[in-house]
Amino acid sequence: MNLKGVQLSLATLLIASFAPVIGMGKSRTVTAVPTPQAAAVAPKKAEEQFKNIQVLKGIPAEQVFPTMQFITASLGVECEFCHVQNAFDKDDKKPKQTARKMMEMMFAINKNNFDGHREVTCYSCHRGSAHPAAIPGVMADDTPLKPGEPHGMESVAKPAETKSNEGPTAAQLLDKYVQAAGGEAAIQNVNSRVMKGTIDFSGMSLPIDIYAKDPLKRISFTHMAEGDNITAFDGRDGWLGMSGHPLREMHGSDLDGAAIDADLHLATHLKQMFSESRTEGTAKIGDHDAYVVVGQREGKPPIRLYFDKESGLLVRLVRFGETALGWLPTQIDYADYRDVDGVKVPFRWTLARPSGRFTIQVSELKQNVPVDDGKFAKPLAAPEQSKAHQNSGKAARQRTDSSHRIWLAALVLCGNCVFGRLSLNGYVDFGSWL
Repeated sequence: MNLKGVQLSLATLLIASFAPVIGMGKSRTVTAVPTPQAAAVAPKKAEEQFKNIQVLKGIPAEQVFPTMQFITASLGVECEFCHVQNAFDKDDKKPKQTARKMMEMMFAINKNNFDGHREVTCYSCHRGSAHPAAIPGVMADDTPLKPGEPHGMESVAKPAETKSNEGPTAAQLLDKYVQAAGGEAAIQNVNSRVMKGTIDFSGMSLPIDIYAKDPLKRISFTHMAEGDNITAFDGRDGWLGMSGHPLREMHGSDLDGAAIDADLHLATHLKQMFSESRTEGTAKIGDHDAYVVVGQREGKPPIRLYFDKESGLLVRLVRFGETALGWLPTQIDYADYRDVDGVKVPFRWTLARPSGRFTIQVSELKQNVPVDDGKFAKPLAAPEQSKAHQNSGKAARQRTDSSHRIWLAALVLCGNCVFGRLSLNGYVDFGSWL
């Protein structure tokens, strides 16, 4: 396995190893997922934090990395396609100039033709290729796409065509989910959960421990040869940690996703979370026929829920992260439901993003066990770094075993993005952008 493959897979691990065990916990009357970023200081703009920002002036600085990831996913390219390695602010490469013009064109198309609504994005034309196809393809088999049939994640992001009176209502499906998960009485008896299992990605399998506690606390420890990789949310702040290295803060949509994943009571909070919800027909999820529910949220992208027609349990959740150019999807599939203390819990879930996917399989699960609040406390500083680590550049270039490549990838990644490259001393040099 090469380092690039590990980077793509571990990107999803670092920010989203929370993938939720949804629908179990004590019911509350407060909103399920509060906005966890209520800071007194206004967030920095892109041009205040990065050098040589031109087209993306005015967007929040925290959206720069996700926006770059949107380009990566839409064009199927890496950072060096546009950027000079370790000098991201330079304009030496022509593709960077072209990218700026393309973004300006996209903004103009939406402004002049769609009343400013974002209908056209990079992916609309590129579809994972650096060079958009200009000539329609020939029919390669006897099952061509029907005219107008979507063949990308827009089939998830856009409403499906359904009859208004077809099937159960969204409210009925949400209520059935609560009952299928064990009913409100059983759910109210759960206030903590501790899980042990494995996380599989890129052909590797590593042990993982996950702790969750009401309200909205969750932390995971992926055990690697070089130390634990930690993903944490304490109800307000989220962060990523690696032994001997600085913390990486969560921002924007990553915080929103972490708050959803940390809510042990999410099933009973979905109605409160949505300003509007509707059923949008059916879909096939593996061997399951599922009803599709779309929930709209004030000021945030919608969430799509897929409920098994027979059991009523949640088999898929799709949420979207906001960027300056479009939405980035995160899809979580749930399976292997088991009864634990009268509550149905998925023992396996698979999280997929444009950058990669991983699967967590739980082998041991306990509920209502004591979990100290200190476990979720955000460290004040990075763990102590040794002199050997400070001079680890040479060792970093020499060691090539799989566990070390994972460790290096953890340094390179910030949130769910794959944007930096290692500098000679082993730290990240994120440079500047567009």
